[in-house]
Order: sequence, then C-alpha cells, then structure tokens
Amino acid sequence: MWERKDLKSKAKKVVKKNYWTAVVVCFLIALFTGEFGTSILGIWQSDDSVIPNYIEIKENREKPMIIKNNDNTIEFITKEGIKKTLDENQVKLIESINANLNSLTKTQKYIFKIWDAIVSFNMNKIGIGVTLSIAALIAFGFTILIADPLIVGGKRYFIKAKNNSNAKVDIMVEVFKNKNWLNVAVIMFLRNVYNALWYLTIIGGVIKTYEYRMIPYILADNPKIKRKEVFELSKQMMKGNKWKTFILDISFFGWNILSVLTYGLLSILYVNPYNMATITELYCELKKHAIDNKYEYYESLKQI
Repeated sequence: MWERKDLKSKAKKVVKKNYWTAVVVCFLIALFTGEFGTSILGIWQSDDSVIPNYIEIKENREKPMIIKNNDNTIEFITKEGIKKTLDENQVKLIESINANLNSLTKTQKYIFKIWDAIVSFNMNKIGIGVTLSIAALIAFGFTILIADPLIVGGKRYFIKAKNNSNAKVDIMVEVFKNKNWLNVAVIMFLRNVYNALWYLTIIGGVIKTYEYRMIPYILADNPKIKRKEVFELSKQMMKGNKWKTFILDISFFGWNILSVLTYGLLSILYVNPYNMATITELYCELKKHAIDNKYEYYESLKQI
C-alpha cells in the first residue's frame, strides 16, 4: 500500500537529479498543452469560454456579471444589482482554484469553443460564430495531433527519469517518432470524449477522471497497447485508489497558491516537475502491484 509521504520523497530525489531537464520538459508541456493550469500563458492557454462576459453584459442583464478591474480586483454584480468587490488576495485564491479546474478540463477546451459558436449563431452573431467554429477546429486538431501525444511524452520522460540521472529532454518526443503516434492520439482522444460525456453527470465526470488517470502513463510505457487493454488496466489500477489520489492532488493545493502569488514562477521552477514526478511514482507503485497480482492484460505493462 503506497503512502503519500513516500511518493513525494522519491519524487524530490528524481527532480533533484534531473532538475533542469525536468523544468524544461514541464515548461514545454505547459506552453503547448496547458497541462499545468495557469502556471504559464502558453499558446494553448485561454479562457474556457471566450465570450461569456459579452453575452452576459450585452444580451442578458438578468444574469450575474463578473468584471475584472485594472487594479486586480474583481467586481461581482448579482442579478438583483448587488455589487460586491473582491480584494487581491481573494482574486488570487480564485485564480488558484481556476488553475486546478483548468488542469482537469484543459483537453476539452475545443468543446467550450464549439458551445460558444453555437450560442453565437443562436444570437445571430454570424461573424463571431464562424470565427469560433474555426478556432474550435484548430483547437480540436491541435489537441489530438500535438497536445495529447505531447502529454504522454511528458509522462514517458518522467518514467525514464525515475531510474536515470541523465534523462534527456528529447525523450518526450519519442512518441512522435514511431508508428504508434496515431494509436496514442486516438486513445487519448477517446479518453477525453468519455470524460466530457461523464462530466454531464458532474460526479461521474470526477470519478471517471480518476479512473482514467493512468491511461497516459500506460501509453507512455507501451504506446502499442490496445484501447480495451489500456482502459481496463487503468480502471483496475485505480480501483480503491481514487480517493487517496484525490487527497494526493489536494496536498499540492498549498503549492499552487504559492505559485499564483509568484505569478506562476514557482510552478515553472519547482511545483510542476515535483507534481509530475510524484504522480509518476504513484503510477510505478500501481504498475508493480498490477504485475505482482497479475491483473488482466498486465503483460502490456512493459516499456518498449
């Protein structure tokens, strides 16, 4: 049975012996995929919905409005017209929460853009609707072909770094160098679709997010694995471990708040590599348990 303290202790050692390459890998992942919430404003980073304030302020004054001011305060105006102002510390706390939520929903951002496009067309905002439809298609293609495989590549780097004090950055692009790229892209896409559908039930989405948590790591180990096998293995590995993994994630919340206070600098220089290394340690523990207990399809849990 794994313990949170042990995982973090091992993760710190991995980060220490591969510090700069780990920082670069996480920086690139944040830049191109948004994997770490708002720790860096990369090309993938944007609001979930690009026109919510436009719709609320211009089209529907019955809804609450949230307005961010230039002095880093936020004004919240309820539908009854009651005005409340949040100070800078409260704003940073909200940003920290949003960063964590963003990390959970990053791979479904094109869905938000599609929804914005539908709303725009419904409001007869044809120009905005067309623009958002194009943005959704670009985001969709980028997610499938670049972002998701790159996320898997990041997991592969940290798996290799666990037992290698000189892990190279180019490990993360190995997934693009072989014929398994398409398999990885398809499986990650299906995981995102299933997550998105389960999130319609709210609680089911959270549960399934944790049930599918090991899929990128299994793909990083064996990009040739079949879809049925990877989903079943992740499900078995996370059985009885979802709550403990949730607590493990929550244990980084303090670090995330500090990261927001340093405008993401702490995340880039330490928290992101530390977090990635910790979850990698969890995967390795669950993998060992799966092999020892001969889970169904456990033979696929081998690195190639």
